[in-house]
Amino acid sequence: MLYAEKDDGQLVHLYSNGDEMALEQLIRRHKDRIFLFIVSKVRDHALAEDLFQDTFVKVINTIKRNKYNEEGKFIQWTMRVAHNLVIDHFRREKKHRKVQNSGDFNIITNLKDDALNAENQLIKDQIESDAAGLLEYLPNEQKKVLVMRIYEDMSFKDIADQTGVSINTALGRMRYALINLRKIISEHNIVLHKR
Repeated sequence: MLYAEKDDGQLVHLYSNGDEMALEQLIRRHKDRIFLFIVSKVRDHALAEDLFQDTFVKVINTIKRNKYNEEGKFIQWTMRVAHNLVIDHFRREKKHRKVQNSGDFNIITNLKDDALNAENQLIKDQIESDAAGLLEYLPNEQKKVLVMRIYEDMSFKDIADQTGVSINTALGRMRYALINLRKIISEHNIVLHKR
């Protein structure tokens, strides 16, 4: 069988039916693009290799559980998996970096790339923390759509596909989530701007 002539969708189908060589072809076909994407975000070769492996572990598990439904869009879906793992990595890093008592403190390495000074960064972090806490008051479906859209930067089509609803339903859930958040903010006199 000539795997190189098969498109991604056919290879995914073959792999889901137990053909391991089909997965090898998919990895060989897309590894450079995915790896370069990851390394461009994390700027660490060893870390990029770990995240690359994690990406394909997630891809394999999803396909084996018959949860893959991005027909014809394997590379876009895999890139999104990689992107989400990179975001998860930076979130974990941010939590671990909050307080580190080290004699090797170097102010140059701890400066942010963005133009926020320390005070503005603290305010921004507090606002994000307050806003994230409000999500707990939302119904699960609304919270899920809001997180996917705002924190994971997913399109409404992707949200609809992943949650198994129509695009209109996903849009409606997002709309109601925002309406409910405004009500919660208003009812509790919450201020989400510079204090």
